[in-house]
Amino acid sequence: MDYALDQGINFFDTAELYAIPPKPDTQGTTETIIGNWFAERKNRDQVILATKVVGATSMTWFRNQSEGQALPTKANVFEAVEGSLKRLKTDYIDLYQLHWPGRPFSVFGTHPLVWEPSEGPEAAIEETLDAFDELVKAGKVRAIGLSNESAWGTMRWVHSAETKGQARVASVQNAYNIVNRTYEINMAEVGMREDVGLLAYSPLGQGYLSGKYRHGAEPAGARRTLFGRMGRYESEGCQAAIEDYFQLCDERGLDYSQTAIRFTTSKPFVASSIIGSTSMDQLKHDIAAWEMPWDDELDAAINELHLKRPNTST
Repeated sequence: MDYALDQGINFFDTAELYAIPPKPDTQGTTETIIGNWFAERKNRDQVILATKVVGATSMTWFRNQSEGQALPTKANVFEAVEGSLKRLKTDYIDLYQLHWPGRPFSVFGTHPLVWEPSEGPEAAIEETLDAFDELVKAGKVRAIGLSNESAWGTMRWVHSAETKGQARVASVQNAYNIVNRTYEINMAEVGMREDVGLLAYSPLGQGYLSGKYRHGAEPAGARRTLFGRMGRYESEGCQAAIEDYFQLCDERGLDYSQTAIRFTTSKPFVASSIIGSTSMDQLKHDIAAWEMPWDDELDAAINELHLKRPNTST
């Protein structure tokens, strides 16, 4: 974090859910680490801090769930933000995001081009927005955002805020990378026309676009090696699309990771590309992607590959 800040990276994103994989004994530890860093460095004012409250979830360790599934109701949002503020050792959050919708919605682990009906309890968007708006008015939150949201959901948030004169969503944090460009189908227009910036997560496709898992490799300390749970990028079609990408980079002498990150930052609807690292070498290498040249020819070549095997991740 010291190095990132020194390099001009001033946007830090976390969540009450983290660390990953989600477990009751590690929940909130990432916020705690950042909060301790703020306390030691006295640098809270130098960072644009983002965190998230969970959406509709059956995970049982976030709130009192004696009545069933936890939802982003007003009471639950207020409880969540107080926990985050305490762990982060701050009295305000710059960007408070809903981690995923408060309604039944197929987001994780489903194919992005196949709609699947979902049923279950939900919290109305208007109720969650009411809570967020009160937090903004109270000064505990400066801006609000969404994550893993659809075009319909985003527009419902925008419309509700404009109708009632409430805080308007500033951003949406969705997966976006070379093999998952579903954001471009409907969300890119929403983002551009409604001024809702994309915070692109997983620009490296959970590490697959870096090449470290190529040909079935399982490097020590890597997320897939430690935890598994990487099914989004392991289908036959996705692996073929990734291999095509590697060949393109090899032909042009391009670094896999830096090209994938730079692809996301080349798009006008992307406000920030979120990277993560487990070593200083990885952090330095990925930060350098921001200086990589980009041109229309390379963009066209990547588009051509994508049209052969579009949106192959799940």
